[in-house]
Amino acid sequence: LLTITALDAKLSGSAPFRAVEVINAVEAALTRYYQERQPQSLWQQTYWAIALVVLTLIISWVLAQVERRLQRWRTLATNRVARSPALQSPLSQRTETESVSPMGPSTVPSGLPTTALRHSLLDRYYQRLLVLKHQLLRLGQVLIWVGLGFTLLGLYPQTRWLQPFLFTLLRFPAQLLLVGLVAYGLIRLTEFWFDRLCLAVEERAEISPERSQRLVLRLSTFSAVIKGVVAVGITLAAVLITLSQFGVEVAPLLAGAGILGIAISLASQSVIKDIINGTLILMEDQYGVGDVIVTSGVAGFVETMNLRITQLRNEEGRLITIPNGQIAVVENLSKEWSRVDLKIPVGLGANLDEALALVDRVAQELDQDQIWGPLILVPPQLLGVDHLDHAGAIIRMWIQTQPLKQWDVAREYRRRLKAALDQAGIPIGVPQQQVMIVTPETPTVPMSARSGQHHSGQHHG
Repeated sequence: LLTITALDAKLSGSAPFRAVEVINAVEAALTRYYQERQPQSLWQQTYWAIALVVLTLIISWVLAQVERRLQRWRTLATNRVARSPALQSPLSQRTETESVSPMGPSTVPSGLPTTALRHSLLDRYYQRLLVLKHQLLRLGQVLIWVGLGFTLLGLYPQTRWLQPFLFTLLRFPAQLLLVGLVAYGLIRLTEFWFDRLCLAVEERAEISPERSQRLVLRLSTFSAVIKGVVAVGITLAAVLITLSQFGVEVAPLLAGAGILGIAISLASQSVIKDIINGTLILMEDQYGVGDVIVTSGVAGFVETMNLRITQLRNEEGRLITIPNGQIAVVENLSKEWSRVDLKIPVGLGANLDEALALVDRVAQELDQDQIWGPLILVPPQLLGVDHLDHAGAIIRMWIQTQPLKQWDVAREYRRRLKAALDQAGIPIGVPQQQVMIVTPETPTVPMSARSGQHHSGQHHG
């Protein structure tokens, strides 16, 4: 028995119309209730369940095969990143052998080639993309099996009541999971966006390397820092949303967090100093990822940099971590251009005019070379005889090169100069020492006296 009230009648305009609607709905529900419990209907639902399970197994198997293939590609991408020349410290080139092939700088590990940096960025970009696809496939596996379970529960009237029960039970964990997935997706999208921006600048740098190479380094440095800041911001926002899901008032929590932040800042002044100094380093472009610097008594290739620390890779491959607050004076060996400062010792017996002409001629030939010439920015500058001592004369030469190319150019120049000096017969300066031996003077006896003594001796004999 059902009673149609005045409020129910307002839904259809009048009580009789509402009564007819309710009667039809109840009759259809009872009919459906009876039909769903008939053996024929149960067998039909079973066939549907089997078909859904088989379809889910096929989809799951396909996703598993794609996941295995992506895993192999991910392993290859990881190995490429580990072997990327852009990750190797150019400082290590200074300790390598001075013998360089005359084929050109292609046989020498590049200090900071735009192409190598682009390959490194591409490898990292595709590696992150493969990781995201791998995780999406795993999430897809979970979703299709969870969806299959909910669908199977809804096929049979005996288990259909579990659907709203489980939905109510899992609604809150599902909301938390959704917040986490959205936050993770936003972080990944931010990383992909900055990677694509770096790659776009890299493509421009290949067209105009002189103008864009420094921009590439700055952008790669800022990209790493901004990625970290954005990740922290998105994570904090996700935490606040999660707390609001628990019914926690966020506004008082933010006020308390401000007070707590003041207390932490007083106890962490060194960290704040590191962050402030790191921000100034980035804004003033003192150095960036990919530069070679000397600071705090250590030198190395800037491998990682954020607002708090700077990590250098030295000649021996050691990773040196320096808090940004301790960086006061920085020597940047690779900003905009570099210089070869050559001091060539020439023997004291050599003709200095001939030696000066030979040193300058070898430098000019290197500048005009089709392979090595593009690495030299301005014509080599011969300064002249810089020093003169017991070891010989020191001839000084300056060669301005592209950033981090000074070691490559210096090696090739020394190789050519040694061959030219040998051909011209000009000796290399070596330390010399002159020793003078002074003996005391002895009295001399005249030859006539010595002859007389000789004859006298014979007479007495």
